[in-house]
Amino acid sequence: MGKTTASYFAASVTDRGDDFFDQFTDRYNASLAEQETGICAFYVLVAEAGSVLGRFNLYDVQDGTARLGYRVAEQVAGRGVATATVRELCRTATARHGLRTLRAATSHDNAASRKVLTKAGFLPVGPATPADLGGKSGTWYQRGLQP
Repeated sequence: MGKTTASYFAASVTDRGDDFFDQFTDRYNASLAEQETGICAFYVLVAEAGSVLGRFNLYDVQDGTARLGYRVAEQVAGRGVATATVRELCRTATARHGLRTLRAATSHDNAASRKVLTKAGFLPVGPATPADLGGKSGTWYQRGLQP
């Protein structure tokens, strides 16, 4: 990841530190294994020209519920890409994964993420602790899904 991209994400998402990248191959392989078992599902949004515009993931899939996580590239931030893709992932979560509920946590200082979740039909359901958000306080959001 380039310095510009890293700086952009560091402004709104807790930095994972250099150790994260030292163990990246092992984490990547473990994540793929989890996806194979259905515990999570990873989606990447790619532009027609081939650049990565964002990643949208479902984590901790169990009993019809999953956690949602996402990031978008700086060049598409604020243009509705995250909202549209989260809405589409809600449809995919039901159709492909049989999910009935999605949950997402965002920090109080991440206004853009709160806006995405609200516009995508999520409602605030309670506080998110620093343990939920890598050291920051915030809010859990939830959306019921229709088959």
